[in-house]
Amino acid sequence: MRTKVVATLGPASGNAETITKMVKNGVRILRLNFSHSDAESFRPLIAIIRKVEKDLSIPLTVMGDLCGPKIRVGVVEGAPHEIDAYNDVYLGLPEVAGDVTDLPFIPLDQPELLLGLKDGMEVSLSDGMLTFLVTETIEKDKLYKIRSQNAGILSSRKGITFPGKNIALPAFTEKDRVDLAGCIDIGVDAIAMSFVQTAKDVEDVQAEMQIRGTWLPIIAKIERQNAVDNIESILKVADGIMVARGDLGLECKLSTVPVIQKKLIRAARHAQKPVIVATQMMLSMVKNPIPTRAEANDVANAIMDGADCCMLSEETAIGNYPAEAVGYIKEIAEGTEPYYLERIEEPYKPSKEVNPIKYLSYSACLLADNIESPAILCHSNSGASARVICSRRPQQAIYCLTPDKSVPSYLNFFWGMIPVLTDSTIPNHRERLEAYLESSKTFSRGKGYILVSGQPTPGQTESKTNEIKLYYK
Repeated sequence: MRTKVVATLGPASGNAETITKMVKNGVRILRLNFSHSDAESFRPLIAIIRKVEKDLSIPLTVMGDLCGPKIRVGVVEGAPHEIDAYNDVYLGLPEVAGDVTDLPFIPLDQPELLLGLKDGMEVSLSDGMLTFLVTETIEKDKLYKIRSQNAGILSSRKGITFPGKNIALPAFTEKDRVDLAGCIDIGVDAIAMSFVQTAKDVEDVQAEMQIRGTWLPIIAKIERQNAVDNIESILKVADGIMVARGDLGLECKLSTVPVIQKKLIRAARHAQKPVIVATQMMLSMVKNPIPTRAEANDVANAIMDGADCCMLSEETAIGNYPAEAVGYIKEIAEGTEPYYLERIEEPYKPSKEVNPIKYLSYSACLLADNIESPAILCHSNSGASARVICSRRPQQAIYCLTPDKSVPSYLNFFWGMIPVLTDSTIPNHRERLEAYLESSKTFSRGKGYILVSGQPTPGQTESKTNEIKLYYK
């Protein structure tokens, strides 16, 4: 199975037995949701993960998911209100609530949210269960009349979004700052950042890490239209992205989300960055022992789109069948991946550019096909060379040997990647690959293997991928 699985841990899965079952079914990334918890509450769970990692001898990645600026309305007086289609209500700052008393009033404590709101703009409440349109600007940036487009219940403290509108709030909040420090302290391997809008949001977290003298890969969650519009610049600074279809489906028209998913996956692969597809992939399995046909198709389509990872949330956090949900993704992936590889026919050819590493990687994939190699073995200090090979989507599994202990946890996000922490006592990178190949029982004798490595030459100032070897074991 080449597709990686991200499993969210919670009451249903926060034990060694379930984590072990999920890892055996393909989970390589364990997600900790910081929306309702802090780092200290996760410390015992990380100890369990590390024990499972040691027992199974499989590198695992712990990803801390920062909650970001979850925007909620204040206390709605007289709530809950039954709202019918085309009912009017007011939306505004608490200070102007006394100016209008003839209709229900929805207060917002953050003035930035109303900046630039105009007639005709959409307002969505309660995760999209109630949708409104702005019909009248009573006091600019302070008070508006909005009209419901469907029936529903208006309650206090519910989430609110403004589809398509630039939200003048930083994605990196003070709570996130505290949680990031906690993540570093308890040994989290990667960070997921919520409600990213621009590259600067990612850079803010990178700057905070730099202050703390550390580096963790950052997965930018694409949940807003602004992030979709800025995806190229976000991919330049982020270490990967997540197609977070829940909030994305509130920000964008639901009918556009499938195409947006395909475009984001393609953009990530071209940038040699991993992409996670998330939200409701196996939601029915929170209560049922098998998924629906639609869910099976959804997972298969994400794989055929080229996703590196599929993520489970409620299914593994609070569901009745966490290990079984992962098992179904494994089963679907094993049935879908051969068709995906058959459909693309051969490794993706690079665009015309001066990029020797990309062309060397592409050549390695072609050679692997030509000799029917069972695997491509790559040595990379940072993992960069292996990521380029992965972006070509070869038929073969990619084994990446690295001496850096922080690299395997990042490589776990990549399709078809098997990270291996290597002994650095052998100075020559190619010789490290040969020694690993000869000593490992994973690789059969009588087969040819492709080795990709880099050794400095007199004309090189730094180590870069510069050689491919056909090695017959």
